[in-house]
Amino acid sequence: MTTRIDTRFAELKAEGRAAFVTFVMAGDPDPATALEIVKALPKAGADIIEIGMPFTDPMADGPSIQAAGLRALQAGMTLKKTLQLVRDFRSSDNKTPIVLMGYYNPIYIYGVDKFLLDAKAAGVDGLIIVDLPPEEDAELCLPAIKAGLNFIRLATPTTDDKRLPAVLANTSGFVYYVSVTGITGSASADSSVVSTAVARIKRHTKLPVCVGFGIRTPEAAHDIARHANGAVVGTALIDALKGSLDSDGKATARTVSAVADLAAALAQGVHGAKQAAE
Repeated sequence: MTTRIDTRFAELKAEGRAAFVTFVMAGDPDPATALEIVKALPKAGADIIEIGMPFTDPMADGPSIQAAGLRALQAGMTLKKTLQLVRDFRSSDNKTPIVLMGYYNPIYIYGVDKFLLDAKAAGVDGLIIVDLPPEEDAELCLPAIKAGLNFIRLATPTTDDKRLPAVLANTSGFVYYVSVTGITGSASADSSVVSTAVARIKRHTKLPVCVGFGIRTPEAAHDIARHANGAVVGTALIDALKGSLDSDGKATARTVSAVADLAAALAQGVHGAKQAAE
């Protein structure tokens, strides 16, 4: 099985550059604007797009992403509408990999088998489910792999060499390394520390390693991209979106471009980084 994610990383490896991975929240600030934002990201330089599934109790998310999820829920976003967003995106883009990121509860309520069937049909390529550890692989990970989706696992600064093999066992697509101990947007990534961590993970796997949490500027993205196979940016893009909203929290004529312009600057940072020899 070769997914869009596998294909994209093979292309990037041939080009000798890292992936720029963006995170935005489905339905933020409203479903129509969210779709326009997602459509604008590949043109801005995004290689892979992570789309958050809004949830009321997001334990790993900082204030910015929590607020984005609440805006989306208040605008009527659901998991079914999130899959429709992907389907609508796929009508004009069949190449950019899409990863859904979030928590297990909405999927459990939706029904695992139905969700995987609908997600695959919509054009989803992978899943990052923050609150499902390897011990629960039978719940979603193994069925997702069987359905043809990549199941992408998080590794963190506290994931030691003893724990890492379990984390990597059924991981595919790429490994998401969380560069800080804490929630999203809470601290800045230290490229020297990240370099050592990525090297350690790569001793255990041949999968690409992407780094997220704590990357907010083109300079920081550039530094991380020198050491990792990809840099993930979410909070900074969501903060740019929030800054474009009107006093009632509604989208304005600047909202899509606010996100796309920052994404383009970040993409330049990532794509300008020469990959360290592996």
